[in-house]
Amino acid sequence: MRVLAFTRYDRDAASTRYRLLQFLPELEKAGIEVEWHPLLGHGHMKRLVDGRSGTGSGVAAAYARRLATLATARKPDLLWIYGELFPYLPAAFEQAAMPKGAPVIYDWDDAFHLAYQGHRKATVRGLLGEKFDRLLKGATAVTCGNEMLREHAARFCERTLVVPTVVDTEQWRPSVSLAERPIIGWIGSPTTWPNMRPLLPLLKRLHRETGARVRAVGAGTAAEADRFEGLDLVEWSEDSEIAAVRSMSIGIMPLLDRPFERGKSGFKLIQYMACGLPVMASPVGVNNSIVEDGRNGFLASSDQQWETGLRRLIADPALRRQFGEQGRKRAVTDYSLASQAPRLVSLFREVARR
Repeated sequence: MRVLAFTRYDRDAASTRYRLLQFLPELEKAGIEVEWHPLLGHGHMKRLVDGRSGTGSGVAAAYARRLATLATARKPDLLWIYGELFPYLPAAFEQAAMPKGAPVIYDWDDAFHLAYQGHRKATVRGLLGEKFDRLLKGATAVTCGNEMLREHAARFCERTLVVPTVVDTEQWRPSVSLAERPIIGWIGSPTTWPNMRPLLPLLKRLHRETGARVRAVGAGTAAEADRFEGLDLVEWSEDSEIAAVRSMSIGIMPLLDRPFERGKSGFKLIQYMACGLPVMASPVGVNNSIVEDGRNGFLASSDQQWETGLRRLIADPALRRQFGEQGRKRAVTDYSLASQAPRLVSLFREVARR
């Protein structure tokens, strides 16, 4: 079987690595050959983290390359598309550019449709507000990072299933060493850093009163103005990503309770749990099903709940260890590459036979 796969970003984006690239060896073992084409080249994510945007000419050239790939590629057995082929272009354009007759699987791990439907410009809302609905109507199947996304996709495509964003739990493992003082950790990107800001006054106070440090990985320049004594801003890199999470004592995922955030797939929590960390999270979207409150972590919907939960975890190494062990078990069972790759292989085979 031959699959043409398309992502927006190169491997420096977490979505590309964890929604596509990590599955390639298992797909290859099953006789599924994947030819992968990112839209934007390596380094684009780094520019975004540094607060720089791409040039218009560079984006235009990327679109031209993707058009050429679609026009010249031998017809595949399957198209595998993360999100969309051409951001900010209409659905009709995308559908016209696709190889005719090839079944299409779309992959969603965010509420992509809300970016257009809630855009500040009325022209974008008018032209693209229904783009994803139209794309999904033409899909053979849709894989979704959580149940909320699946419910939306199922309105337009009958064959939908939840495939959570997972990690290889053979690589993402607990650390054998413990930090002298607890480290409250967060991993993300500049675009998700605003979810941390309401919690920063509490974290600053907890550092002052308990000595616990705060470690933020991947926030980039977006977090520079928020820096305080006790907040370590760590640059993300693929090579050091696992070690950065393993260096933490507690993993947190605060979320603003807004439509787009409700569509998040809880990947931070899965990374933390795979490394044996206790977690704390806002009870927003899929966080409610990943965090088993009082078993592998705490859910917190108010400042008081965040403070109570974090103080307990900071003060009680045994509780951190207990929650971490339960989270690790859950990650291996439900959120591991080994648990999800066979489901993707099965879907590809079934879709390609249609």
